[in-house]
Amino acid sequence: MMELTGKKHFEWDDGNRAKCQKYGISIAEIEEVLLGEPLFAPDMKHSADEQRFLAIGRTQAGRAAYVVFVLRGDAIRPLSARYMRAKEARKYEESP
Repeated sequence: MMELTGKKHFEWDDGNRAKCQKYGISIAEIEEVLLGEPLFAPDMKHSADEQRFLAIGRTQAGRAAYVVFVLRGDAIRPLSARYMRAKEARKYEESP
């Protein structure tokens, strides 16, 4: 199981901040999901230049979210994020 607790900070700039907030999820919520207890998987489809990961988890308010990110040194760099659709959230809840 992957853990992000050893990472020291999140890497944010104008590029990834705008893309991540495109669907209404806040920076704080993205960080909550990644530092909570999400399910992780490699993003094999989009990992040509560097290894990307997918995280599925909940914000502190209980909203299910999906976050794509990369690890760079001691930083976590979110690339994209959105709230899950109802059907996706149900599948997430059913997972072990």
